[in-house]
Amino acid sequence: MAEYRIDELAQRAGTTVRNIRSYQDRGLLPSPRLKGRVGLYDDAHLARLRLIGQMLERGYTLNNISDLIGAWEAGRDVGEVLGLEQVLTDPWTDEIPGWATFDELLEAFGRESDPDVIEDRVRRAIELGFVEPDGDRFRVPSPRLLHVGAELVASGIPLEAVLDIADEIRRDCEVIANRFVDLVDEHVLKDADLMGKDAVRVAEVIRRMRPLVQMVVNPFVARGMERRVHGELGDKLGLLLSDDKANDTAV
Repeated sequence: MAEYRIDELAQRAGTTVRNIRSYQDRGLLPSPRLKGRVGLYDDAHLARLRLIGQMLERGYTLNNISDLIGAWEAGRDVGEVLGLEQVLTDPWTDEIPGWATFDELLEAFGRESDPDVIEDRVRRAIELGFVEPDGDRFRVPSPRLLHVGAELVASGIPLEAVLDIADEIRRDCEVIANRFVDLVDEHVLKDADLMGKDAVRVAEVIRRMRPLVQMVVNPFVARGMERRVHGELGDKLGLLLSDDKANDTAV
């Protein structure tokens, strides 16, 4: 299991050292393992911090979170609590984020002389989650997505069109994600005792969903692309052949 100093843990969890110390004082976060005078944290602490962050984003107060965690831990083994927390808060991709400078983004997506156009494109890329401002550079959550966009632009598709389709696909994928979550919510979570006997089973279902989602989505996308590409190219090829035949007849 990985170990982190407090500043490393704060960076990984997207929070601050001050918040970590505050959570410890409130009893929301277990104490670190001491090695000499240095406190070392592990993945269980990271999972707890991510859960706290998500609950805060959903409107829970620190008192609410403290009550929930206290009740949870009182009724179940702490190891199982942290295991479920980790399943709920672990990222759903193994992709490693990257970094890019402003000039690198311009190089990838084509330079534009109009400052207003540049500003609008950067703003849209941020809104879509392609990049995140971080000082004098940009964090790239998914280098794969950025690469796809750059490849489409290099193929002759205008950047505005790429950003438009990215927005549409993002919303389509959110619909798919909602359907999977609703499915599990209705048939697994509806009557589950998350603070008791069902927590381990729920954690296993969520863990198994990760590969299953991609296994379901990929074939449907592949089949849809196959039908659409064959249809489009078949129609255009048929028209070309018809035109050639008509020209031969006229001659």
